[in-house]
Amino acid sequence: MKHMRIIPLLLAFVSLFALSGCKCACTTPTAQTAPGPVVDLQEITVRQLRQGYQEGRFTVVEVVQNYLNRIEAIDRSGPTLNAVVAVNPDALKIAAELDAELKAGRPRGPLHGIPVLLKDNIDTRDPMPTTAGATALRSSYARNDSGVAKKLREAGAVILGKANLSEWANFRASYSSSGWSGVGGQTRNPYVLDRNPCGSSSGSGAAVAASLCAMAIGTETNGSIVCPSTNNGIVGIKPTVGLVSRSGIVPISFTQDTAGPMARTVEDAAVCLGVLAGVDPADAKTAAAQGRSHADYTPFLRDARGGEIAGDETNFTVSRLPAVSHPAVAAPSVPAAREFAFRAMLAAQYEASGRPGDAELAYDEALRQGGDSLPLRVAFARFLLAQAKPERALEVSAPLPEQGAHAFDRFALRGKALYRLGRWQEAVDELLRANALYDSDISVLNALGLSLLRLGNPQEARKALAASLKIKAAQPDIDAVLKQMEAP
Repeated sequence: MKHMRIIPLLLAFVSLFALSGCKCACTTPTAQTAPGPVVDLQEITVRQLRQGYQEGRFTVVEVVQNYLNRIEAIDRSGPTLNAVVAVNPDALKIAAELDAELKAGRPRGPLHGIPVLLKDNIDTRDPMPTTAGATALRSSYARNDSGVAKKLREAGAVILGKANLSEWANFRASYSSSGWSGVGGQTRNPYVLDRNPCGSSSGSGAAVAASLCAMAIGTETNGSIVCPSTNNGIVGIKPTVGLVSRSGIVPISFTQDTAGPMARTVEDAAVCLGVLAGVDPADAKTAAAQGRSHADYTPFLRDARGGEIAGDETNFTVSRLPAVSHPAVAAPSVPAAREFAFRAMLAAQYEASGRPGDAELAYDEALRQGGDSLPLRVAFARFLLAQAKPERALEVSAPLPEQGAHAFDRFALRGKALYRLGRWQEAVDELLRANALYDSDISVLNALGLSLLRLGNPQEARKALAASLKIKAAQPDIDAVLKQMEAP
């Protein structure tokens, strides 16, 4: 997308949104801390919360209060994660109502008493603004629930508050910081505070990882659920567009936007997906979900061997990196068939945490255990190129197919590796094939232009570089760029 062309439309949308669907408000609510029974919420799951309610070990009010205390202790102070931009002033009142319903034997649904954070581009009729992280909407209060909030409420969830995000869901500028917004500041990764939490659902990912809520809702156009889920070591699902309602969510793309669950476990994410899925007359895209969605996705869970997942196995998570930074360290006690998934996740965590040596070792181990995984090979080869190891990138990308979903990745990765090795003609051959499949990749066009320049073909190099610069919406002097590149 060309961000510069969108900005006037975006500003017009801001004005319309602010004037048409809001009520005025004063300040962002703060966490309502209070003493009381301590509930151990660290990495607690939906299954464990529901069991605790049923057995009378704690109440919804006690759980909500403990989450509010935790938000105050580590989000507003202490490490100051900046994952939560607002808490719901009515959270304890809602929790008390849910306790009464539970006592009367009338649970609402599968999320009864489960505290959930909403990304702050999702409307709720609770007294909290929907800002999309922008100060222009700081006093914008929705009159009605979004389709997502309505479903959660019907299922018994406590909407605990709003999560920080990359402002305007990372649609604020061409170059913006993941997890920063004018309203909430910079979200921090709870594992390594100075590392990227990714975005745009940064607050949702960080809050779940830090146990500031039982689960959260994120939104995604392209990577905004799955990336922060990866970087924060949790489970995120981007549903098929149309499976979950987008009504009441600040939009970017009609064809790509969707909300989705972010949770500590696969089971929790599947439970939440069942609650969110279904037709909403306010979102025409959801008409396709008629007869295709499910109220419960947990029966479809399978482990890596194809058998049904049952009991505590559903709660497998990788919540902390091993203290000794080497993949030979024994993994948590999980079935051997899951070792590949653990190593792949570990590699991504090390990479995101700025530990390239450990990441390469973990990638190697994951490749040894799951060498037929094409996405893993693509990720590993990209990592190796970023670490200036083109020979290894060539080796890892060699099995990628020349046709199908990963054909572009093969040609692009190998072409860039060959360019870095000074094998100009081979690089041009691979990069031309990549460009034939997708002609808008800036890194491919740049490598192609430079390779052609090294081969003494400035005319064709000029075409490739001009195409790259056009994508960047820049208008520099191409001859000046080439002259600079030709300089020793």
